[in-house]
Amino acid sequence: MRQTEKICTTQRTLLSDGPARPAPRSACVVVIHGEGLGRRADLGEAPVVIGRSPESDLHIPHNSVSRWHCRIWRDGDTYYIADMGATNRTRVNDKAVTQVELADGDHITLGECILKFISHSSVEARYHQEVYQLATRDALTELYNRRHFVESVDREIARATRHGRPLVMCIIDVDLFKPVNDQYGHIAGDGVLRQLAGIVRGFVRGEDIAARIGGEEFAVMLPETDIESARSFAERLREAVAETPFVLGGQPQRLTISIGIASLAPGRDERSPLMQAADAALYRAKDLGRNRVCVEP
Repeated sequence: MRQTEKICTTQRTLLSDGPARPAPRSACVVVIHGEGLGRRADLGEAPVVIGRSPESDLHIPHNSVSRWHCRIWRDGDTYYIADMGATNRTRVNDKAVTQVELADGDHITLGECILKFISHSSVEARYHQEVYQLATRDALTELYNRRHFVESVDREIARATRHGRPLVMCIIDVDLFKPVNDQYGHIAGDGVLRQLAGIVRGFVRGEDIAARIGGEEFAVMLPETDIESARSFAERLREAVAETPFVLGGQPQRLTISIGIASLAPGRDERSPLMQAADAALYRAKDLGRNRVCVEP
């Protein structure tokens, strides 16, 4: 009887000097405990103010946090934090501070909330950036998600109101989207939403805030924009979508969008009434035949 030979293979361990160092990134502070868990602010050239005020750069809406609690800024490669007269003094590693230099990994306590300082050279920076992206972006379209959009709108409304600046909300809906899903399937429908998001991304400016806020519903917040400029933006976006072929069932198809617009005004100087006004304009655009832009007076 022939004995079966056992053949063994040996894999060599790859020699390595360790993971490649990531490209330099901004330092940041991340909320690791309490209200706003996971929120983050990148620390660039401009100082970052943290507080309960919606106007702050990192908004932490907890009553143990002062409206303007602390400020962090960069000087060369060094970062500093200063208390701004907060009721609950700013604490770094459990010590109350007036002003102090920050080191990688420092814990910053603001009332009942704790933040962590991540320096620009830390290997944790990439991790926290990816976590932040997951928390704020819509996975399908890579636009902002509804939660982040809502938080951003509150902040922009506070700033516009304080400084008397214009602000416009646009709500966008894909016309007759349900038949697309019914006829071609949800995978094809997802492809439409991704392609539409790419078109929206190509029209917004750096300061604009674009998000997917529902199934086939998108929103764009336009700071420092009057109603006529917003109408022009919306018309150009509508025309671009109408002229774009969407491949469905292997064939190019034409789809359209309807857009409702509302501006910040007395009686709609908070998020809910502003969004309701833009929604009302959107429904009017649908009722008038779709593929059009309507403005709420």
